[in-house]
Amino acid sequence: MEAIVQFAWIGWLALIAIFLAVEMVSGELTFLMLGLGGVFGLGSGLLGAPLWLQVIVAAAAAVALLVFVRPPLLRRLRRGADPKSFNVDALVGLSGVVTETVTAMSGRVKLVNGDSWSARVRGDRSLAPQTPITVESIQGATAFVTTRTPEES
Repeated sequence: MEAIVQFAWIGWLALIAIFLAVEMVSGELTFLMLGLGGVFGLGSGLLGAPLWLQVIVAAAAAVALLVFVRPPLLRRLRRGADPKSFNVDALVGLSGVVTETVTAMSGRVKLVNGDSWSARVRGDRSLAPQTPITVESIQGATAFVTTRTPEES
């Protein structure tokens, strides 16, 4: 038992390394907080605390870090996320005009961003050229459109 107490610092270092390796894969800061708790346990051991106290210090520090430090860090990390849509997601809701008659089978539209898309409508109707439209959804390389109401213009 004395050998375990004497070389507990090796166990703490191994535990910290494992937690940090898992954190690098997960990226959710949970294992980082557990690893930092291990640092507190290691520090208390280097200051001469008995093994049972080292474990209590490490556990208490990890819980405190998980409860008080992790949530604000996650909010801060996610604060800078760009709320804008990209790629085809950004086209949904975009307006445009019919360039070739749009039916349930075929057609073409030109969007306000300058893109020309193959288009379809849902149902048995058709849209004549120069009809104002709005993109409902994108499926593959086809825009599903609907007529734009005057208040959307």
